[in-house]
Amino acid sequence: MFIDKARIHIKAGDGGNGVVSFRREKFVPKGGPDGGDGGRGGDVIFVADPGLSTLLDFQYRQHVKAGRGRHGEGSDRHGRNGEDVVVTVPIGTVLRDAETKQVIADLTEAGRPVVVARGGNGGRGNAHFATPTHRAPRHAEPGQPGEERWVALELRLIADVGLVGVPNVGKSTLLSRVSAAKPKIADYPFTTTQPALGVVRVPDGRSFVLAEIPGLIEGAHLGAGLGHDFLRHISRTRVIIHVLDLASERDPLADFDAINEELRLYDAILLERPMLVALNKIDVPEARARATEVAARLEARGVRAWPISAVTGEGLPDLLRAAADLLDRERTASPAGRTTT
Repeated sequence: MFIDKARIHIKAGDGGNGVVSFRREKFVPKGGPDGGDGGRGGDVIFVADPGLSTLLDFQYRQHVKAGRGRHGEGSDRHGRNGEDVVVTVPIGTVLRDAETKQVIADLTEAGRPVVVARGGNGGRGNAHFATPTHRAPRHAEPGQPGEERWVALELRLIADVGLVGVPNVGKSTLLSRVSAAKPKIADYPFTTTQPALGVVRVPDGRSFVLAEIPGLIEGAHLGAGLGHDFLRHISRTRVIIHVLDLASERDPLADFDAINEELRLYDAILLERPMLVALNKIDVPEARARATEVAARLEARGVRAWPISAVTGEGLPDLLRAAADLLDRERTASPAGRTTT
């Protein structure tokens, strides 16, 4: 099961209380204050783990709490600090404050810890408050409460190239042909109900990660079909491959325009990403005959198209090389990493 959204409550540990205590020594009628400090509360820390792929665990674990600090003790003994809690999530997880929607962290780097809720400081014992004129203070500080909040977790797949298109244009077949991924393939709409990733090896030795995004339809940015839940996964890709079905009775350019409009309405930055167009299903004679005319209409708009057959593999090497070339240029232009939204 692929789960890419979750909501959890996190609570850092409270600080331990400082203590009021006085020394009791033989032959010393007035021992001084020796109350120790409380320990600090534990933090809640998030770390991206490359071994995880979904947020499924958080369907059953909706509350995370760090350890509280121990109270101080006499003889200037400080309380022990509370234990931190480390929460592991998949790479590509975005953490937001569930109420304000503000981004807390974007975990795109494996192993880098991010403190999301800090533990409270321990209170000071009465030994801190002794002065020459106030030698027997009878007060200490309470520990401070740890931070707590509801956090929304949102997983955005990290892929170099994303496949988009209306349902049943052959994205799953294409992904299965060029990688070891095994997405579900069938002849009905919305066969793919979750994003799929595969590693593609180009004939010249280069490689990249390819993601299939479930079929988009008009109104996807508003929640129609499956698009609203999965459009977010496009945001991390550097290059987009738009797959068109030439064997369909639909106008492929109308589908092309409709999907681009959904991308624009979701996030206009997506239309600035380099885009390739794959004219799929040329193994069908009618589609092959149609390819030249559709390619010419696209080129008139300044868009280059590659006729391919995801079933037979025809045209795929050229398409993959073109994608790898664009990806190389994007990596050179922004070596620090992907543009994220």
